[in-house]
Amino acid sequence: MTGAAREELLGRVRAALGPSAGPREGVAIPRAYRRAGRETAPGASAVVERFCARVAEYRARVHRARAGELEALVGDLLAGRRVLVPPAPPCAAGVVDALPDEPPLTARELDGADAVLTGCALAIAETGTIVLDGSPACGRRALTLVPDHHVCVVRAEQILADVPAALDALAQAGAATRPITLVSGPSATSDIELERVEGVHGPRTLDVVVVAGSAAPAGA
Repeated sequence: MTGAAREELLGRVRAALGPSAGPREGVAIPRAYRRAGRETAPGASAVVERFCARVAEYRARVHRARAGELEALVGDLLAGRRVLVPPAPPCAAGVVDALPDEPPLTARELDGADAVLTGCALAIAETGTIVLDGSPACGRRALTLVPDHHVCVVRAEQILADVPAALDALAQAGAATRPITLVSGPSATSDIELERVEGVHGPRTLDVVVVAGSAAPAGA
C-alpha cells in the first residue's frame, strides 16, 4: 500500500468514527501500581511452605534439605549425568560430572549435556516461580533452556511472598537490567487437541531443591 493510499484509507476511517475517535488531551492514566510486597519476611515458614506447594502443582519435583545435606542430595539427583554448571554453582561442582560454561559453550556442546545445575536470583511463593537473572549463580539463559533436566537450588531466604516483593528486590539488586527468566514448573505447552506436552521450550524435568539454614555461597 502506497503512502497516499494509506492516508486516504485512514482518513475515511477517521471520518466514519467522528470527532470522538481523536486523541484526548489531558487524560490521566492511573499508575498507582503496588510497589511493595506483603509484610512477610523472606524465608518465613509459611512463605517457604506455600512456595513448595505451588511448585509441586506445576509438576516439578520438590526436595527439602538442610545446608549440610545439599551436596549429597544434588549428587544423588545427578549421578552418572554430564551436568552443565554456571560460573558460581550452588554447591561444590565436584559432586557431579561438571561441564563448566567457561568459556561459553557452543549450542552443540550445550545439547550434549544431560542436565544443568544452577542457583536462582530469588523465588516467588504466591506463583511458585523461580527467577533467573543471568548472574554467576544462574548462568546465561541458554544454559537452562537446552538440557532436558534442570536442578535448581533455592535457599529459603531467597523465597519472597509475592510478585511485587520480587520486582522490588530485583530492582534494588540491579538485576532489572539483566535478562530475567521466570520459571514456573517444567517447560510445557498444549497441542491442538489440548493435550499437555512437556519439554518443548526447555527442560522436561525440573527438580527444585529448597535449602534451609544456609547462606548463599561466595560469588553467587
